[in-house]
Amino acid sequence: MAIKRIGVLTSGGDCAGLNAVIRAVTKRAITRYGWEVYGIEDGSHGFLDRPPRFQKPALTDFTGNVLRMGGTMLGSVNSGDPFDFPMPDGSRQDRSEEIDEGYKLLGLDALIAIGGDGSLAILRKLAQRGGWNLVGVPKTIDNDVDFTENAVGYLTAVDVATEALDRLQPTAASHSRVMILEVMGRDHGHIAINAGVAGGADVILIPEIPYDFDRICTKLEDIRQQEG
Repeated sequence: MAIKRIGVLTSGGDCAGLNAVIRAVTKRAITRYGWEVYGIEDGSHGFLDRPPRFQKPALTDFTGNVLRMGGTMLGSVNSGDPFDFPMPDGSRQDRSEEIDEGYKLLGLDALIAIGGDGSLAILRKLAQRGGWNLVGVPKTIDNDVDFTENAVGYLTAVDVATEALDRLQPTAASHSRVMILEVMGRDHGHIAINAGVAGGADVILIPEIPYDFDRICTKLEDIRQQEG
């Protein structure tokens, strides 16, 4: 069956580049293939409402301001697993069938999901259950999606963390202080190690490698003595 109508959504935490991906999907679908594009609002939660919540992005929507705007024009969610959904009364309920129904009410032939490791895993499970055609676009500043070299948003996060180090270093040097920059990454140290190397950090701690505070203190004292 020829694909004629696709959905696109963003799920999980926001990051740089999401609107650019939505634009790329929309422009290619409309100008190259003549498909309709439905932008699902607030991730998979948009499928739960009746009628499902969506936008129909047009090529004229993507001005320079939109491309440079942070976040996502479609909205996103990073909570509420549809297979174990928290209800107002405190109970939990499997609402995956409602999402599948919402997908089919829109008459979608395929879904392009822009998400991280958690949201893509959930959407993959939904697609397998509902028989959807699913394309996943990895986006996460943590860069922790399996088999992915660079996820959307990661390189911007490294740039921002490196800039923060550039701003901290002169103050630390002026007052002979040790300063700590904590970055995101959860169980993966990609941002920390790349920004730390680029920004000239003396010590870089990543969750993949155990560390000892006494050795860190010794290292910092050695640096202080070397620099006089």
